[in-house]
Amino acid sequence: MGSDELEFVAWLRERSGGAGVPVGLGDDMAVVAASGGHILFSSDMLLDGVHFDSREHPFDAIGRKAVNCALSDCAAMAACPKAVTVSLALPEEMDAAGTKALMDGAFAAAGVFDVSVCGGDTTRWFSPLAIDVAVVAVPYDDVTPVLRCGARVGDVLVVTGKLGGSILGRHLSFVPRVREAKALAQGLGGALHAMIDITDGLSLDLWRVCEASGVGALLRTPQLEQAISDDAKTLAETDGRSARDHALCDGEDFELLLSVASDAATQARLAEIGGALIPVGVVTPEGFRLEQPDGSVAALSPKGYVH
Repeated sequence: MGSDELEFVAWLRERSGGAGVPVGLGDDMAVVAASGGHILFSSDMLLDGVHFDSREHPFDAIGRKAVNCALSDCAAMAACPKAVTVSLALPEEMDAAGTKALMDGAFAAAGVFDVSVCGGDTTRWFSPLAIDVAVVAVPYDDVTPVLRCGARVGDVLVVTGKLGGSILGRHLSFVPRVREAKALAQGLGGALHAMIDITDGLSLDLWRVCEASGVGALLRTPQLEQAISDDAKTLAETDGRSARDHALCDGEDFELLLSVASDAATQARLAEIGGALIPVGVVTPEGFRLEQPDGSVAALSPKGYVH
């Protein structure tokens, strides 16, 4: 696992936060005290050649993805998105038609969730397109923002959909799980202990939850098999990697990973909420492991996308 980004984030975390910021750097959104309550905010930057390819992808699809990535942060904390700003660093050769198409996509993505595009900044430079989207959210009524740090030993680990192979198209076409997060948080209440959106791969993002919570995890291959997408299987036929490895390590799935209480009542409520919920493992006191189909257990390396 590459360490540059992770080490830099750890260095920043030591210097962030302060009075009035109960949740600072290290979660999906910052939580800031405000008059009468709290607001949440975060920002996401997307780069041409890394997160999209403007030579192949339509500008409206790029704009949708940029906003949807920011809205996925709201889903990760079960927060209600209210407004976004979109800032653009445009390459010199990008014309007005392309810029308007990009913003049409941004407005369309925001409109799905009644979110306002309320500002931003536009510049030009002699480099590829870069887009930064900042989002402001508020807690839903009777819902406390869900953090990464609340996973408890014995919890069931659940994902909201199939994983792996997003590069075949889902990394552009996904819909952030904003509505699903609201339903889960309202339906499970305090039994929803931790949550994160899967942006850098299941194994790496699960490791982040474990690190924040001071626990370990055991993923179970028989369950994990149910979470492997058809795209992951398609890629596995051509690139020499297993479909399971794609499900574990590919980035930009934008599904949610939940750590929920294992008692019967909670599991019954989870079933009532419905949707494409797939259990993939359990929270353990320590270690980061994968149970094989034959029942043996091996150490799991937290691999995924690291800048």
